[in-house]
Amino acid sequence: MRKKVTKAIFPVAGMGTRFLPATKSVPKEIMTLVDRPLVQYAIDEARAAGIKEFIFVTSRGKGALEDYFDLAPQLEQELRKKGKTELLEILKSTNMDSGAIAYVRQHKALGLGHAVWCARRLIGNEPFAVMLPDDVIAAEKPCLQQMVEAYAETGGNMVAAMEVAPERASSYGVLDISEDDGQLVKVKGMVEKPPAGEAPSNLAVIGRYILSPSVLQNLNKMKSGSGGEIQLTDAIAQDIANENNVHGYRFRGQRFDCGSKSGFLQATVSFGLAREELRDDLRTYLKSIMLDGDT
Repeated sequence: MRKKVTKAIFPVAGMGTRFLPATKSVPKEIMTLVDRPLVQYAIDEARAAGIKEFIFVTSRGKGALEDYFDLAPQLEQELRKKGKTELLEILKSTNMDSGAIAYVRQHKALGLGHAVWCARRLIGNEPFAVMLPDDVIAAEKPCLQQMVEAYAETGGNMVAAMEVAPERASSYGVLDISEDDGQLVKVKGMVEKPPAGEAPSNLAVIGRYILSPSVLQNLNKMKSGSGGEIQLTDAIAQDIANENNVHGYRFRGQRFDCGSKSGFLQATVSFGLAREELRDDLRTYLKSIMLDGDT
């Protein structure tokens, strides 16, 4: 019987320079998409997938991120006193049980693979998920939950994958496919940010992974890859060579790259339109500016 995936790593050590000056004092991960921080979307998705232990790989200046998950007794008391039960429930959903969340520091920006490696002692010999909060996925069934259900059948390693335009492939880790069964693909290789025109497919890896402990052993070698960084895709590719046990999963849903300004704005509009209390006003406004643009 395969072990359940109950641990997840959230690499959040990045400086968020694309969002300066906002990220001078505010960690990018707690910038709000409508009325919830990016990291809350990732936490909610992880909870839906059965994750019980949440491991954040942070860096200097991320104190506000840690405080976000703490209790706010004074605020809760005020809301209770004023009878604002709905807001009180929303606030409680942001709290994390004692011991459920842990923080480790990545002292040097050496890449995603290095960030995951920093959490190795908290993973031990168990399968684990990796979630990048920058990738926000709107889906009827949360993306990681879809993957956990598929993983129960395949085991090994699994990466979330989506098709991208060929000219965009050089911005992603790209899968080299040996078998394609539609939802699942068998992977024979992975290339991190291949040169233009040299990608083995247009199936790109996005920020959801289910990985075996052997990937951490591969990361122990600390080999530099694309951009001089320690790449997670290289460690997963090594597992293909050793075990031939990597699958790509075409998830059902829409992914927004909230690590870019345009992606963040697109997600804001999309998630705003999905909210019943915001939809009419927002749609009216969008129509008005579209009409203004035509005149």
